[in-house]
Amino acid sequence: MNPAAGNVSMKNNRPILTLVRKDILLEIRQQYTLYGVLLYIASTIFVVYLSMGQPEESVWNSLFWVIQLFVCVNAVAKSFLQESRGRMLYFYSIAGARDFILAKLLFNLVLMLVMSFLGLCVFTLLLGNPLEHWFRFMGIACLGGISLSLVFTFLAAIAAKAQQQAAMMAIMGFPLIIPQLLLLMKIAGTAFSDIIQGGWWQMVFLLIGLDCLVIALAVILFPFLWKD
Repeated sequence: MNPAAGNVSMKNNRPILTLVRKDILLEIRQQYTLYGVLLYIASTIFVVYLSMGQPEESVWNSLFWVIQLFVCVNAVAKSFLQESRGRMLYFYSIAGARDFILAKLLFNLVLMLVMSFLGLCVFTLLLGNPLEHWFRFMGIACLGGISLSLVFTFLAAIAAKAQQQAAMMAIMGFPLIIPQLLLLMKIAGTAFSDIIQGGWWQMVFLLIGLDCLVIALAVILFPFLWKD
């Protein structure tokens, strides 16, 4: 990102869009990162196919979300870890803390939506399609991708200020992600049959509420980390 981009962001008062554009350009230039994640998705699912063939519905559902978790760690969690101190000081001079964290959340959200869609396509191609409602599961997969991306972006923002960044993400992420994965598996189970269990919509709204809570915490807490 050059100083001209910073001037544009201040002049048009659109620093969030400018920072998102910067991340998109970096992903395009550093294509090995994106291709590495895509290779990870394809190779992992292919290994599962070789070892299990086409598993039953519950196993299929569980494997999908576990793989989504590791895809999110590889694709999203690096967002803050790759930013140098000098680059962060430059961003500090052209944008506020809230604009910066919202831009990171938005970019990683879009990135994880793409990864979720591609992962689902490869999953159904190699491991079969036991889904009764494919589009419903695709919507749940997108919602799950959004939830995972928000949590790991928030964790990456905190871990970037620590010396043991990888260890911090693992320690903080485990108690947050496990309940979320269990909730996603429960919600996604309705896509395998025509029967919708009671309380399904309540679980969906609970997941959306957790996403809103993560966004609120990121917007409130990140400025204090930004000052350090």
